Amino acid sequence: MEIFACLTGNWVNLCDDSDCKIGKKEQSPLEWFDECAPLWAPHKRKDDNTFHQLDCVTIIYKGKKYKINPIFIQIVE
Repeated sequence: MEIFACLTGNWVNLCDDSDCKIGKKEQSPLEWFDECAPLWAPHKRKDDNTFHQLDCVTIIYKGKKYKINPIFIQIVE
């Protein structure tokens, strides 16, 4: 299995970076996926129409930290 993410307009295979971490627990891409791929997604939004309240996942890839919407993640088996 491979996990791809679109980071700043480029699709990358997160599994190619042995130091890649995803989510609040900072798990490896495969651990994150195996544990139900948790996201930050507020049940109730404090403010409407704000970037800060969108569903997201944090990814550390090649030493840089990204916060992206989960629609920019693809799983390939």
